Amino acid sequence: METDNNNSGIDKNAGKIRCDACPVMCYIADGRSGACDRYANAAGALVRIDPHKIVTRTVTEGGPVVPFVTAVADDSDAGNAASQWDGNPIAGRQVFVTAVGAGTTYPDYKPAPFIVSQEVDGVDMVTVVTEGIYSYCGVKVKIDTDRHLGAEQSTVRVDGEAVGHVTTGEYGSQMLSLGGVHHLTGGSKKEGRVTCDTMLRLCNREAVELTIDGGLAVVVQAGCAPIVNGVHEEKMRVGCGSATIGMFASQWKGQVDEVVVVDDHITGVVSEHQAGKVIDWQPTGIKVLGRKSTPGRYFQVAEPGTGWGGTDIADPLTILGKFNAKSARAGMTLLMVSTTGEQFAYFELDEQLQPIAVPLPDKLRQSVERIAENCEPALCTVLFMGGAGGSLRAGVTENPVQLTRSVKNTLTHVTAGGAPVYVWPGGGITIMVDVLRMPVNSFGYVPTPALVAPVEFTMRHSDYIALGGHADYVVSIEDALAGRLGSQNDHVLAGSEKLENSVDNIWPTDPHNFSWP
Repeated sequence: METDNNNSGIDKNAGKIRCDACPVMCYIADGRSGACDRYANAAGALVRIDPHKIVTRTVTEGGPVVPFVTAVADDSDAGNAASQWDGNPIAGRQVFVTAVGAGTTYPDYKPAPFIVSQEVDGVDMVTVVTEGIYSYCGVKVKIDTDRHLGAEQSTVRVDGEAVGHVTTGEYGSQMLSLGGVHHLTGGSKKEGRVTCDTMLRLCNREAVELTIDGGLAVVVQAGCAPIVNGVHEEKMRVGCGSATIGMFASQWKGQVDEVVVVDDHITGVVSEHQAGKVIDWQPTGIKVLGRKSTPGRYFQVAEPGTGWGGTDIADPLTILGKFNAKSARAGMTLLMVSTTGEQFAYFELDEQLQPIAVPLPDKLRQSVERIAENCEPALCTVLFMGGAGGSLRAGVTENPVQLTRSVKNTLTHVTAGGAPVYVWPGGGITIMVDVLRMPVNSFGYVPTPALVAPVEFTMRHSDYIALGGHADYVVSIEDALAGRLGSQNDHVLAGSEKLENSVDNIWPTDPHNFSWP
C-alpha cells in the first residue's frame, strides 16, 4: 500500500484500479488513463482506450478487400457497405480479428487476449491475437534519394539524443537503423524515452526530423518524400553511372561524341564502357580523375555530398583531366549528366581541347528527360522489426519453443495488424513489417520504455492443439465479434473502428498461404 509522505497511513491509491498490462503496473484513478495512454479507469473497469480493429473481405473469389469495419453502423454511413455489416461473418464475408487494440499478454502467465477459431474453405483455423511489448525492437528506414545523408556508422539523433546510426547504403537508397535495446535501455533515461518516441511516431506514419553527425538533417515520414536540409527530394537515381550508360548508350550514339554520367559510387564513360564498345563508339581521349575499375567505370571521382550524382561537386568539369590529343579534336561534343537527370551540361572542345559550355541541343534534351522519367519518386519506407520472445509466445502455448518451430516450419502464419511480415531465419521469431501495410496508428508504447505492436499467429486448429495451445480459451469468431472473449480478458474493449484498407494484403487465414503437409 502506498501512503502519503507524512506517514498518516492514508492510502493514496484508494479508489484507483491497478493495470497489469505492462511492467509499470500503474494505479489509475477513475476517468484517468495510465502512463501509456492505452488503458483507462472507467467507473472501476479497466478499459482499452484504442479501438479494436477487425478486417473483412468478400468471400467471392478474387473479390475486393473491403474497409476495416465497425460492428455498429451510424446513420451518416448508411451507404457504406462496410458500415452496414451486421457482424455476421457467414453472410458473404470473411473476418480477421487483428491484434490492434486487443490488449497484451502481460503478466506472462496469461493466455493471449484473443484466441479465435473459424472455418475457412473447410479448414478449422485458429488465430491467436496479442499486442506484444517489444523491448527488443527497432526501425529500419529506407530513404530513396541520391543525396549523401551521412557516412556509414554515423550517429543519428533526435533532440540531440542518439537513436540509431547510418548503415550500409543500397542501390539508390540511404539506409538508417534506429532503436534497438541498447538505445532503449542502455543509455540515459532521456535517450530511451526519445528513442521510443521516435520509433512510435515513425511507425504510426508521423514525420520525424533526424540529424546525422557530420551529415545532414532529414525529415522522414513513411510513404512520403524525404526533406533533406529543408529541400523536398523528388527523385531517386535511375541507377549508378555505369548502369545509366547501359540503358541509354544506344540512344546517344550519333547524337554526341562522349557522355559522362556522374555518380558518387560508379561514374560511367560511354566511349570506354562495354555498352559503348559493342555499338562501335569511338575513343575521345577523355580522362577521368578517379580510380578506374573496369573499362568505363570509375570509383571515387569526388567526395559524397548533395551535388551532382550524390557527390560534393557543383562543376562537373572538376572530375576531368586533360583530353588526349591523339584521340580528341576541336569541335568534339561532350554531355555530362547526373544519375537523376536533374543536373546536366553540354560542352564543345575548343582549339586547345578545353571544354566550353554551350546550350544543350534539343536532340539530346529528350535523352536527359528520359533519365529523369525512369527515376522513381524519392520515398521513405519505414519497417518495424521486433523479436517475439518467450513471454509473448507463452500467451500462445504452454511450451513456447513449439510456436517457434511451428513458425519456422510454416505451419503457423504470422501477421501484424493483418499485414504480412517477413520472418528472419535463425533462432527466435524475429519479424519485419512495412508499417504502410498496417492499419494507421497500430503502435503504442509503455514507459519502460518499449513499443507495443500487434502480432497474430494463424494455424490449423489441430496444429494449435499439437503445439500445446491454450485450448480452453479458444472462442468462435461469432463469440469474439459479440464480445464473448473468454476469462483471460480482464479489460473492456473500447469498441471497434472503421478505417479504409487501401492495401491489398494477402488474406491472413487463407489456407493456401501455408506449406502444410
